[in-house]
Amino acid sequence: MIVRLPEKFEILLSGFASSMRLPIQVQAILFRKSNEKIQYLIMKRTPERDGFWQPITGGLEESETRVEALRREVLEETGIKDFVRIIEDVHCFQYSSPHIVKGFDFIKEYVFGVEITSTEKIILDEREHSEFRWCSFQEALDLLKWKENKEALTKLNKILSFRSKHFSRL
Repeated sequence: MIVRLPEKFEILLSGFASSMRLPIQVQAILFRKSNEKIQYLIMKRTPERDGFWQPITGGLEESETRVEALRREVLEETGIKDFVRIIEDVHCFQYSSPHIVKGFDFIKEYVFGVEITSTEKIILDEREHSEFRWCSFQEALDLLKWKENKEALTKLNKILSFRSKHFSRL
């Protein structure tokens, strides 16, 4: 069973954390429209970080909201600070990770879709990622390692496909 904490409670909880990492993560699936097609940004972690492909992820810092953490992580990992829009509540899941956050058996991850312009340049944080690719939905799905990342991408793709069929703007 997944219990969703109100964001204000998470901020309050972070006040007690001081230097302790919170058991809350954000995931940003960046996308852009290029030649009338949607492309997704997938990043490859460095070999020291297990070398798998994934969207942007990161933990909340003290007193941050999820959207603030999202903006910070995207900036840190890609150099991008300007978004066309953010799609909240794309997906949410939790996973077991007792070795990452002391005192917690699970990490809860909130997934966002983040649209950027097709002209944005990616500047990799080479401490975290060794390369990136702009992919079609299927290419991105094939590259992703974790089931939860694949589920999140699938949900975002459905949201974008629905909007493109029923609205003039994605």
